[in-house]
Amino acid sequence: MNAPTSSAVLAPTVKLLIGGQFIESKTTEWRDVVNPATQEVLARVPFATAEEIDAAVASAKEAFKTWKKTPIGTRARVFLKYQQLIRENMAELAAILTAEQGKTLPDAEGDVFRGLEVVEHAASIGNLQLGELANNVAGGVDTYTLMQPLGVCAGITPFNFPAMIPLWMFPMAIATGNTFVLKPSEQDPMVTMRLVELALEAGIPPGVLNVIHGGEMAVNAICDHKDIKAVSFVGSTKVGTHLYNRATLAGKRAQCMMGAKNHAIILPDANKEQSLNAIAGAAFGAAGQRCMALPVVVLVGEAQQWIPDLVAKAKTLKINGGTEKGTDVGPVVSCAALARVEGLIERGIADGATLELDGRKPVVPGYEKGNFVGPTIFSNVKPGMAIYDQEIFGPVLALVAAADIDEAIAFINDNPNGNGTAIFTQSGAAARKFQEEIDVGQVGINVPIPVPVPLFSFSGSRASKLGDLGPYGKQVIMFYTQTKTVTARWFDDSTTSHGVNTTISLK
Repeated sequence: MNAPTSSAVLAPTVKLLIGGQFIESKTTEWRDVVNPATQEVLARVPFATAEEIDAAVASAKEAFKTWKKTPIGTRARVFLKYQQLIRENMAELAAILTAEQGKTLPDAEGDVFRGLEVVEHAASIGNLQLGELANNVAGGVDTYTLMQPLGVCAGITPFNFPAMIPLWMFPMAIATGNTFVLKPSEQDPMVTMRLVELALEAGIPPGVLNVIHGGEMAVNAICDHKDIKAVSFVGSTKVGTHLYNRATLAGKRAQCMMGAKNHAIILPDANKEQSLNAIAGAAFGAAGQRCMALPVVVLVGEAQQWIPDLVAKAKTLKINGGTEKGTDVGPVVSCAALARVEGLIERGIADGATLELDGRKPVVPGYEKGNFVGPTIFSNVKPGMAIYDQEIFGPVLALVAAADIDEAIAFINDNPNGNGTAIFTQSGAAARKFQEEIDVGQVGINVPIPVPVPLFSFSGSRASKLGDLGPYGKQVIMFYTQTKTVTARWFDDSTTSHGVNTTISLK
């Protein structure tokens, strides 16, 4: 964490949200929120104290007493209003996101829009929160189920999608009747806070949504807190596994979307121009800082001859500040991220991969202090190389050769991660073989980033996900509710008693 600097002292402070009030933290620990294209300090974010975290949870616990009894229709209308407010403020939200995270404005709008889709889905939550009824399971006896909210839930979100992922979390939890404590990324919390302001404007009552900020202490406090019933988080595999184990050992429900090393296969019969465009966009968009980015491409057979074409396509991408029109690749989020990406490129060369395109140290006029690295391409990449084994989280593409589709599928299945994968082909038989045999949770066919729309659930698998239930879609309703089974018999005055029944059956 950063101590306040002379430039940061004048910057505005990011507030906490507790009990419906935006309050100034009493902490002595702060971090600067920095524009990654210019190094300008935009704000200071507090690392909340233990007392402030407890106050946020207590506020949510108190609010749950009434919010859980709020009619489903009333909750739905809040999110109908909320989606309208997000649409009306889309340009402002995208501008904030670009300034603090570095995405291009179109990509920032896409970040907000994919979250907006989940808000729209939350407005129709009643259709998914229905129980079941069996009439006359025994004489005069009915059994039915209720899907009831859990209580206080929490979410811990990453830096790379500061709008979308918070909107994956708190709307679904709140729409199902829970209350929520949100901890945004300390690197770029400003767009999240603007979304929270709009949520209150839409009608979310005081205490139903609370926000705290911080680092490791805050995260651990959420995982350990006795009054939090469920927690959702997104993070690296190492950190995510630690948090998942910590939360579940504390008796909580937990879901964690973790690290990824997504692969695509290109068969020789694929539409060349469409495939090259898709690969370049998925590998280098958002400067590669997506858990659903495409950092590995397996070229099958004659498709290996496409390498010069892919390099040429990558060279057409424009590197610039996120607000500049026509920008394809903006900065990575921090100086530390830049150093890590550049270090892994050096490792790739040292490990023997062939550097086809070097994106280090690009010249970006007007942004000389920015955290920029351009599209970088390696060929002859193999397992055991750092650029293959590690999640780079930068605009670096690794190319792997395979003789046929069977070898390519086996190669992908040998990787421990299972977040997403894709195939580019014009063969229906090859596509069907791929979707049947690939051991990855989310599959794209001529689609490079197969993130499902909110009607379906995010379904990463293996080392990319912990917890049986994913965010949004039908699965998240199960995650945020407890099924209660009720067996009922009613008597009137004319009912004849059959005496004491000491068996376990209902008659």
